[in-house]
Amino acid sequence: MMKRILVVEDEPDMQSGIKDNLEFEGYDVDTASDGKEGLQKILTDSFDLVLLDVMLPHISGFDVCKKVRLENNNTPIIFLTAKGEEIDKVIGLESGGDDYLTKPFSLRELLARVKAVLRRTEMQNPSATNHEMQVGRLKVDFSTYTAWVDGEQVKMTSKEFEILQYLLKHKNATISRDSLLDNVWGYDFQPTARTIDNFILKLRHKIEDNPNEPQIIITVHGMGYRLVHS
Repeated sequence: MMKRILVVEDEPDMQSGIKDNLEFEGYDVDTASDGKEGLQKILTDSFDLVLLDVMLPHISGFDVCKKVRLENNNTPIIFLTAKGEEIDKVIGLESGGDDYLTKPFSLRELLARVKAVLRRTEMQNPSATNHEMQVGRLKVDFSTYTAWVDGEQVKMTSKEFEILQYLLKHKNATISRDSLLDNVWGYDFQPTARTIDNFILKLRHKIEDNPNEPQIIITVHGMGYRLVHS
């Protein structure tokens, strides 16, 4: 089936250029020219991927992403921006983005990122991890990306699900921060240590009886993390 991609970009030449090249590669492409229109389309239609500019009229790309994730919509999002500072990358990833592409970028790089994110999405096959799993206080369903803590449904970002799924696939093994970055985000970007640590902290608050004394997601000092699970 043809993959559907939404391009949310306010620069007309950039928007049409991306659209034309993606269509040439065989994708079904829709567009939006501001954050408000983009948000509405993401929440009311079905896409396999969103290319989301950060600096948009009405609503910024970061805020669009946050609002989408608050609606439990896990459509993969690649941020497009002229900014290249590390803090912007951290904000983008922590707001729920899946990848980050800095302008100006080549067509080859854009297509590589699109294919990589779509491939990772396809690989998140629930058969690779049981549909429903209990991890400490947290129950997760990887087929629907839903989660519950003590019977109450809770919101989790797509990255929280993906990190947990990766740790479960390598349970009882020590996983480095670099390994999490390479296999969850899928490209060579070195964040501050707190980027990965913040996601782990969020998971611990859902999983552990006492997040300050974790018994399930253990820190292996100087190396990374280990998920202890039978």
